[in-house]
Amino acid sequence: QLQLVESGGGLVQPGGSLRLSCASSGSTLNYNAIGWFRQAPGKEREGVSCISSGGGVLAYADSVKGRFQISRDNAKNTVSLQMNSLKPEDTGIYYCAARQSIACPLSIRYPNPSFSSWGQGTQVTVSS
Repeated sequence: QLQLVESGGGLVQPGGSLRLSCASSGSTLNYNAIGWFRQAPGKEREGVSCISSGGGVLAYADSVKGRFQISRDNAKNTVSLQMNSLKPEDTGIYYCAARQSIACPLSIRYPNPSFSSWGQGTQVTVSS
């Protein structure tokens, strides 16, 4: 099972930006689609974005389209989530997860069991 570590969270004002990173300690991520999910207090965990193993297929939740961009650097074994124009409703714990497939699922709205390896999460707080 992959060991994933997220970084880059923090406190930012509305309209600001953050860049999250997901790295694997040891094993390669090159054969896994990677998803980003978030969980706000009192709410279910929801999908934010997904990128296929080769980086050619990207998926975004409607709430973040045009503001967030997912990318990966397979040479560095990392996946990033660039978050721009942040809103207070983007606040939550952000998790990256590796899927047991090279492809993203048809829907990333909710986590599914095929995302088998998860990081510990990084807190993102958008507040003035």
